[in-house]
This record gives sequence, structure tokens and C-alpha cells, in this order.
Amino acid sequence: IGQYGSSTIRTPNIDRMAKEGVKFNEFYSASPVCTPSRAGLLTGRYPIRQGIHDVFYPESFQGMDPEEVTIAEVLRQAGYATGLVGKWHLGHHEKYMPWNQGFDEFFGLPYSNDMGGLYYFRNKDILFDEVDQRFLTKTYTEQALEFIDKHQQQPFFLYLSHNMPHVPLYASPQFEGQSKGGLYGDVVEELDWSVGQILDRLDQLTLADNTLVIFTSDNGPWKVMGKAGGSAGELREGKQFTFEGGMRVPAVAYWPGTITAGTEPAGIATMMDWLPTFSRLAGATLPTDRVIDGKDITGLLT
Repeated sequence: IGQYGSSTIRTPNIDRMAKEGVKFNEFYSASPVCTPSRAGLLTGRYPIRQGIHDVFYPESFQGMDPEEVTIAEVLRQAGYATGLVGKWHLGHHEKYMPWNQGFDEFFGLPYSNDMGGLYYFRNKDILFDEVDQRFLTKTYTEQALEFIDKHQQQPFFLYLSHNMPHVPLYASPQFEGQSKGGLYGDVVEELDWSVGQILDRLDQLTLADNTLVIFTSDNGPWKVMGKAGGSAGELREGKQFTFEGGMRVPAVAYWPGTITAGTEPAGIATMMDWLPTFSRLAGATLPTDRVIDGKDITGLLT
């Protein structure tokens, strides 16, 4: 994205978040592939503690242990409405699904968009209409805005988990062929549009000053896919590797009035830090019966 050096892909909304908020230069995912990375994000715990080492597939029987405590469960206990829009990918059998991990509402896909049998879930109902991936990002954005509108009068936690830019790449007709960065660039520019829609809606509802917005990624670029996989710039390797290119990811945070514009924290932070950070900010209680590997980084943000 622009704030991390792209000269071909336009990301004005994410760049605005970075300029007016926090831009991390040493921010790390919990894994170089998506399933364990998301397990680490939601629980604040290293994936290896959870026995999650690799990606789950449609034929997989396993999932994230329901006994794990997620961000959604912690915040729901503090009175937050909790919603997931987008990709889950932590197990698609009933006991592993989002509604058993603290999410009041779910709209999205159970796993990656390169895996067969794609149907949208709306909560526990499956919508047996063919998923047109050209409109995946747009559909998720519309659903996210609906969630915000619905819960604007109460505290809410929205996990907007876009499938893109995972291969195969699709952009809507409005964005296809518009980026100097090729189809991958089209996809990322549409994701930036999505970010802009969220920020605009928060402004319209006068919620911006009371909402922490974070943009980040679950792992680095899938370099074996060539131009369709993205670029890690000067970093070594990408997805599937524990070198910098696989696990050092963009991360920007935006919270007008609380986060000072142009903040660039020194030192390392990880996606596992969000759970203890959100817990502190929301006045919620962290579980004490297990190791939480993440740290409260409120100080880095502010």
C-alpha cells in the first residue's frame, strides 16, 4: 500500500489512516499462513499452543478448539455487539463456527476463496446462491455498513475479514483494469475503497472519535503466484515462510482525538496484542486460566 512504498497501487484511505493515526513498521502476524494466523489474532495466543500448524481445508475435520477464548467472547461479556463479516477459516463444522466463538452475527465464507463449495453463510443459514467473486469485496462492505448502522447506539466489535487479495483474484467492474498494479492492484484499490466506506460511515454517524479502526493482513504475499500474489518489497520471501516477507505485515490504526497523527511506534508488535489491548480499552476481563502471549499496546497507540 502507499504508506509502505507502493508506487503503482493507490490506497488513499489506508494512507489517510496511517498519516492521521499510527503506522507500525515492525508489525508481525502470528504465522505466515492464514488459519494459524487468524487463530493467533482472535485468541492472543501463539497458534502452536492451540495445535494449529497449517491451513484447514474443506475436507478437514479439525478446527480451533471451542474452549479457546476469542476477542469476540471477551468483548461480548463487556456488553459489545459482535459481528464477523467475511472469511472465517477456523473450522467449518458446527462446533467450530463463529456463533460458537462469541460472534452474535456472521455473514461470509467458511474458508478461502480458492476452496470449492463456496456459499455465503448468514448466521447459521446457508444461502445456496452461487457466489460471484467479482462482488465479494463490495458485498462484504455492504454487510459491514449494515452492521455498523444496526449497532450504532451501543458498543460494537466488527471483524471485517476480506477474502481478497487471496488468489484467485476478482475485482468488481468498477475497479477492474483501473490500477497500474494490474489485477492485484485493482483488488487492493477496491479494498482501500472498502476502508473508505467504513471511515465515511463512522463520520456520518459521529462515531469516529469513539471507534478504533485497524487495517492489517494475516500474512505476507503469495510469491509463488507471481504478480497475482503481491509483493513484499525489499523483504525476504513471502507467505509460507517465516522470513520477514512472510510475517511482517502492514498495520495502521486510526482513532481521531485519541491517537496522535503521524505516530510511528518504535519496536515490535504482533496481531496477538490486539486481544489484551481491546480488553483494556473496553474494561473487559482477560481469561486467567491460560497463557495470553499478546501484550497490551495501548501505550504504543497513544
